[in-house]
Order: sequence, then structure tokens, then C-alpha cells
Amino acid sequence: MSLDDLEKRFPQFPEPYWRASTTFKDFPKCTSDEKTDVCIVGAGITGITCGYLLQNDGFKVTIIDAGKILNGTTGHTTAKITAQHNLFYDELIGNFGEEKAKLYYQANADALNFIKDLVLRENIDCDLRKQDAYVYTNSDDYVEKLKNEMKAYEKLGINGELVDNTPLPFSVKAAVVMKDQAQFHPLKYLSYLVDDFVSKGGKIYENTTAIDIEDDNETYVLTREKHKIYCSNIVVASHFPFKDTLGFYFARLHAYRSYVLAVKTEKDIPDGMYINAEEPARSIRFADYKGTRLALIGGENHQTGQGICTMKHYEALEQFAKDTFGVNEILYRWSAQDLTSLDRMPYIGKITEKHDRVFVATGYRKWGMTTSTFAAHLINDIITGRENPYVELFSPSRFNVDPSLKTLITTNADVAKHLISGKLEFVIKTPEELENGEGSVVRVNGKRAGAYKDDNGELHIVDTTCTHLGCETEWNSGESTWDCPCHGSRYSIDGDVIEGPTKKPLKKITLD
Repeated sequence: MSLDDLEKRFPQFPEPYWRASTTFKDFPKCTSDEKTDVCIVGAGITGITCGYLLQNDGFKVTIIDAGKILNGTTGHTTAKITAQHNLFYDELIGNFGEEKAKLYYQANADALNFIKDLVLRENIDCDLRKQDAYVYTNSDDYVEKLKNEMKAYEKLGINGELVDNTPLPFSVKAAVVMKDQAQFHPLKYLSYLVDDFVSKGGKIYENTTAIDIEDDNETYVLTREKHKIYCSNIVVASHFPFKDTLGFYFARLHAYRSYVLAVKTEKDIPDGMYINAEEPARSIRFADYKGTRLALIGGENHQTGQGICTMKHYEALEQFAKDTFGVNEILYRWSAQDLTSLDRMPYIGKITEKHDRVFVATGYRKWGMTTSTFAAHLINDIITGRENPYVELFSPSRFNVDPSLKTLITTNADVAKHLISGKLEFVIKTPEELENGEGSVVRVNGKRAGAYKDDNGELHIVDTTCTHLGCETEWNSGESTWDCPCHGSRYSIDGDVIEGPTKKPLKKITLD
């Protein structure tokens, strides 16, 4: 089946349902030096929640974003508000001990309760629904793992159950359920926080890219246009920390992409939120849509810039949706990028031990709704001087030798492999050979380049060398982007930065 055939069955351009069904007003670009108490870099759920909390505690807060607010990972989530992060608690007990595993659960439970309480207290219309969360399996290899996970629940006092059936329209070998979790429309929820933040004097600047941080005699964020935002504290909530020399996070995080279809189905979508334990990953939940339910079918994880043609991932999810519920129409498709730390525990707190006024929150894996919320509370507590029981557990300065050291070696060996292989690739194809709507690595003036021919036949040609650390980007046909397989930087067809850690665009190339 050709790529053209695949693209005809899906919406032409990726767009998350959350963004399509929510409208935010535009915010200005920062055009001068500013002074504030706290500057937050990144206007996703972490940055917005942290700004909301700090502003309500009496701080003057400025939030900046390189693009539009809530258009990064937050706008591309499946929006499960749950402390069930696939099979994780048995692993946590083994790697960190029972006490720290319980703290991890409690941090996420606190975040869930904060969202529930705020929605109820302020009557926020965000489709909040209490749901049980399930991890299920149809693999004999995982049944014992689910049993061990349930034992971990019992040790930690988690309200759960091991079952041999679910409300899904297919049988399972086993499932572990965590009771009384939730789901919502994340951008409807966050629109309330944005409005409250701005009404109390908070500032938001869009299309304002941070390129550097100073934390010596003065503390400020430097923007691409050389404007300085002076402040007492800086919160880096930009998904991937953008300053390489503060903590070397590019070597401590690896980026994964996953995919979602929003589908009108033939069969009814049951209550509950579901994810399977084995690969390939399959995530299921419903979303409220014009008086009915859409199925949100997610999964197909792979390292950014690596793997098969990305449209094939959407095709695999479509087939699963057909087999499970039947497909009437695919209304939306989108993908998300998630970061995983060396030991799979988020990095939240002081960006390094030596920097007391710069904070970071990153490495949420795929569970950002609760993690971002407790991250915002944790950083708020540190800045305000409150005690917080989770400071040590999530400290970015921690380093567990097992499994961190092994993961560090493996991750950076993978980076080296892609750095070398991209440089040695022999490319024959030329830009002129591309069809309309096609992108590919090509050869221009004897060198590797990237080209995309739009529907009007116009060529967009860039140097494929990532401006972060020099790896070669690869074409992502599903999103029409150039993705770096080393550290997850992503660029548009014209080379503009979509996601970091890079700060500089790809160089444009013109044909002789």
C-alpha cells in the first residue's frame, strides 16, 4: 500500500482533538527587557500550573514560550490523570525501596486530588470523569508481572485489584486495576488556570525563545532577540532543558514518540482507561464529543527519528481500532514526544546542586498530567520556602548506579551510532525527483540535505545536520518534520525549531 493511500484515510495534517476544540487568545511577543519575581520558560501544563500557584502566593510571574501556549506535549497528550503508570510500582520497590515507591505514588495521588478539588471548587467545565485505570495483558509472559504489580499495590496501600476480565470488548489473560482515577479535557482545564493567572497580573509572552540563562551576579533569561528577563528565580519547564551546560540533560534523557487516533466507532466505548503491558503499546480511553464518545487509540512508541515510516504507526492504530470497536471515521490524528530519565524517575528541582535559583521539571515519561501537577507544587514549595516531602526523591542531582549507569552507557552509545551512520549515508535521490507532498533525504551539490516538495511544487530544502550536537536528522512523513535520532530535536519543513533541546534552526539551502 502506497504512502498516498495511507494519507487519504487520515486527516491530512496532524491536529490533536484538544487543540481543535479549544480557543485561546493570542499573547504578545516579548520586545524589551523585563523585571519579574519568577520567569517560567515553557507554557505547558507544568509552566502554567506553576505560574498559577506562584501568582496566587503573591509572586510576580512571567511565562514565556517559544511558540503558542499549550501547543507542545500538553496539547498532544491522552490526558489520563492517574497514578497508574503502566507496570511501575514493583520496579520502583526493587530499584528505590518501598518507602520511596510509596512517596512516588503519594505525589501522583496528591496531584490527582488537587485537579479534582480545583475543578469541583471552581466549577471548571473540562469533561472531568472519574475512571478506573487498567493495565491488561494477553501475553503469558506478562501475567506473572501483573501479579507482582498487584503485590506492590498491596504493600503500598494502593486501592487496586487483579482481575481476569475488563469492560473492553475482547478477553484478556489478566489486568491490574487502580480504582478512582480520572480523565479530562486538559486544555479546557488549563484555560481556567491561564485566565486566573492573567487576571491576577501574570504575564505571558508567546513566540519568545529562551536561549540562555544567567545565574551569577544577576539572574535573568536571555531571549533570541537579546532581551533580558531579570528575576529572582527561573523555572525551566520547556520539556527538554534548553541550556546544555546546566546539568547536561541531553545525555540524561532520551526522547520517544507515540501516536494517537481520535475515532468515531461502530461499537460503544466503555468506561475506564486502558493500556496493555506488552509491546506494541495500545492505549484506550474515550473523550466527550458533541454528545457522544470518541475513542482515543494510542501507542506505537519508538525513539524519535528512528523506526519505520511514521504513517505506518497510524495505520497500525487504525487496524487495532477496526478490530476492537469498528471504525466509522477518523476525525483527528496526532503524536507526542515524551522524555525518559536514566532511572525512569522524573527530574524535578534545582537544575544542578550549585544553582539555587534555577529549577527544572522534565522526564515525565508518558504520564505528564499528574507528574506536571506535583512538579509545579514541588517547585512552588521550594521557592516559597515550604517543606515538601518529595524534594529528595525527584532531585535532578540524584544518581542511582543501577539502573542509571547502564542506561547512560546504552543511551549514549546509541547517540554515537546515529551520529556516525548519518554522516556515512550515501544518498542518490535529488530534490527534483520528489512528488508533491513528499519529503526525503536528498543529495544537493554533492552533500546530504533534506527536501520537501509542497502541494504547489515548491521545494523546501535544508541542511539535515542538527544544530544541537551535529547528528543527522531524518524525515518524519507522518508529521512532515525533520527529527533528530540523537536527542529528539525536531524541525519544520523550513528548518524552524519545533522541539528542543536545540535552539537554532536548520540552515536553508538554495539550488544553484
